[in-house]
Amino acid sequence: MTYVEGFVTPVPTAARDAYIAHAKEAQALLREAGVRHMAEHWGDDVPAGRTTDFARAVQAQDDETIVFSWFEYPDRAARDAANAAMMADDRMTQMAATMPFDGKRMIHGGFTALVEQGSGTGGYVDGLVAAVPRANRDAYRTQASDAAALFLDHGALRVVESWDDDVPDGRVTDFRRAVLAGEDEAVVFSWIAWPDKAARNGGWAALEASGRMTPPASLPFDARRMIYGGFATLPLD
Repeated sequence: MTYVEGFVTPVPTAARDAYIAHAKEAQALLREAGVRHMAEHWGDDVPAGRTTDFARAVQAQDDETIVFSWFEYPDRAARDAANAAMMADDRMTQMAATMPFDGKRMIHGGFTALVEQGSGTGGYVDGLVAAVPRANRDAYRTQASDAAALFLDHGALRVVESWDDDVPDGRVTDFRRAVLAGEDEAVVFSWIAWPDKAARNGGWAALEASGRMTPPASLPFDARRMIYGGFATLPLD
């Protein structure tokens, strides 16, 4: 199964073009290091939540936009080797010194895919992060697999649900604090890829009208602490 390095980053809204240029420059070096796929998405429909949300997860300011991104590897060994190569690469060190965002508030972690259905990247994604009791791992995978099939039936291209494997504590922010995860809970990093925003909105509307979605009270985790939002795919190629 795919190994995912997930990121959530607050980026000054005015620095969108600078961020794209930075990501494009980094992509070439990341591919050299062994990253199989790199995806960057700009916040477009990212709601405020009552308990948690993406903005609070990274202490975003009013003039910042949330970026939801990830790297994909064939396995953790490939991820670890890539990270080691990047840390030893002077070009990456130089790029880190000129990042167009506050790296101290970026949250990141390594995740092992639990569910992978469909294929393709698309122009829009729903990004989700949740805290799931570790004892409910199998129940979560079953529920997520069933939900993925429904999304694909309603126009989604690909659904990936990944379970925490190497999610570090941060000094300022981190994934666990983002969803108020307890000691007995794992962090899940997930996305749904759609062809575009119109397909996403139509797919969700059709699903909600069908009555086939699992009610929040029946989910194997506390949906009130899940953070989610819609993100437009940034052009890197």
